[in-house]
Amino acid sequence: MQGTILQVNISNGGLPKSAIAVGLIGDLGVAGDVQKHTEFHGGPEKAILVIAMEIIEELKLAGYPLFPGAMGENLTIKGIDVRALRLGDRLRTGTAKLELAKIRKPCRQLHVYGETLGEAIYDAMVKAGDATSPRWGMSGFYARVIAPGQVRAGDIISVEAR
Repeated sequence: MQGTILQVNISNGGLPKSAIAVGLIGDLGVAGDVQKHTEFHGGPEKAILVIAMEIIEELKLAGYPLFPGAMGENLTIKGIDVRALRLGDRLRTGTAKLELAKIRKPCRQLHVYGETLGEAIYDAMVKAGDATSPRWGMSGFYARVIAPGQVRAGDIISVEAR
C-alpha cells in the first residue's frame, strides 16, 4: 500500500493543527508540536497521529466541518485505505519510519466539530481492536517512531512491513 502525505501539522496545543512546510520527526513527535493534556496525548507510543483525507472527506459529506489538521493529526495522508491498516504495520514516510501503535480514542475536544463526531469515528468494536468495525481507522492511528527523519507534503507514505 502506498499513498502521499497531503499535509504535515503541528500546534501550540489543542485543535486544529496547522500545516508546516517540513516536519522533523523525532522520538516524541514532530518538532514544534505541543500537547496540552500529556496524560492523554503524546509520548513514545502516541508520537504521531495519522488520519486519512478520505476519512475527512467522508465525514464532511456527513455534515462535519472538517479540514486537514482539524482532528489534531500530525500527518494527513491520502491514497492508503486506513481500514486495511493494522496495529503493528510499519510505515515509511519521507526519511522517517513509523509503527502503528494504538487506535486514537476521540476526546471531547472534537465536539467543536459536532457532538456526535466521536461516535461517528469510534465504537466498541474499534475499542476492542476489532478491525471489522466499519469505523476502523476513522479516528486515526497513533504511531511510535522507529527511525527519526524529515517529512513534507508530497512525500510518499508506504506500508513497509505487516
